[in-house]
Amino acid sequence: MSLEGIIIGVDLDGVCADFYGRMREIASEWLECDLEDLTPNVSYGLPEWGVNDYESLHRFAVTQRDLFSTIKMIDGARKYLRLLSDEKARIRIITHRLFISYFHKMAVSQTIEWLDENGIPYRDLCFMKDKGQVGADIYIEDAPENVKKLREAGLYTICFANSTNKNIADPRVNTWEEAYMLIKEYNKNFAKGCKE
Repeated sequence: MSLEGIIIGVDLDGVCADFYGRMREIASEWLECDLEDLTPNVSYGLPEWGVNDYESLHRFAVTQRDLFSTIKMIDGARKYLRLLSDEKARIRIITHRLFISYFHKMAVSQTIEWLDENGIPYRDLCFMKDKGQVGADIYIEDAPENVKKLREAGLYTICFANSTNKNIADPRVNTWEEAYMLIKEYNKNFAKGCKE
């Protein structure tokens, strides 16, 4: 079944890009410790790593280590976003990467470079905090607060699972293949409901 007309709002960090994996590498340098000393099971703000000034670490990561252009892609993101795009869904990338002032140009250019380098299909690129305002039909998000806000607004939101969102209920997925199947199922049920 075609996904034509369906807008899928896709978060980047934690959904398409392995944000915590790359930040762990940079934090080990920043904190001058072994990578193994930093648990991969983190919560928002990285207190498990002893980070007291997240903003300074983030600024260092973007301006000195090109965080947003050197981050690894999460397995399956390209493949399944291409499938969705081929099935006529409109991919709308939504990210809040501009939350720290004075280096927006660098954050935006690294983001576009990464998307192009990794062959991620998208029609729109939105840099904004309030993701519910972009008008998507389906959202894929990992940040617990964003998932809660989107769902409270009545928006169908798939939680992409990681250690920061363990307490978020279904619908949630561990892989892009699972996300793809949920989107197809949602579209099928939506189309069926429209016909009845």
